[in-house]
Amino acid sequence: MLYRKKFEGLHKCPRCGVSRYKVKDDDEDEDDFKKGPPAEVLWYLPIIPRLKRLFGNVNDAKNLRWHSSGRKCDGLLRHAADSLQWKKIDSLYPEFGSNPRNVRLGLATDGMNPYGNLSSKHSSWPDLLIIYNL
Repeated sequence: MLYRKKFEGLHKCPRCGVSRYKVKDDDEDEDDFKKGPPAEVLWYLPIIPRLKRLFGNVNDAKNLRWHSSGRKCDGLLRHAADSLQWKKIDSLYPEFGSNPRNVRLGLATDGMNPYGNLSSKHSSWPDLLIIYNL
């Protein structure tokens, strides 16, 4: 549950009723909403400022457009831009594929239990965002 926008003022999840904040074992009254540390935290790194920095650097901007101007088009698979999937996206969305500055991203995620204990309730889900243009 993300406590944003219309859910910002809530102290419990509207679906399951779990407290937004960590509750100590010795607290009998869970309805006493003393603000403490949140029970869960979502960490993220915003992508738009990073892309702005990449395009702000002349060398990085040139590398981001390399797939349209600098690669060999000899029929061999040397880069993701040579793949059938890349060409299919270009044919399905010609206005997107015609602009070499458009960024193509891939998302990879994998769940893992960092402690190796199957009875642990904690799990981590690292998400990797890959820029295919580079």
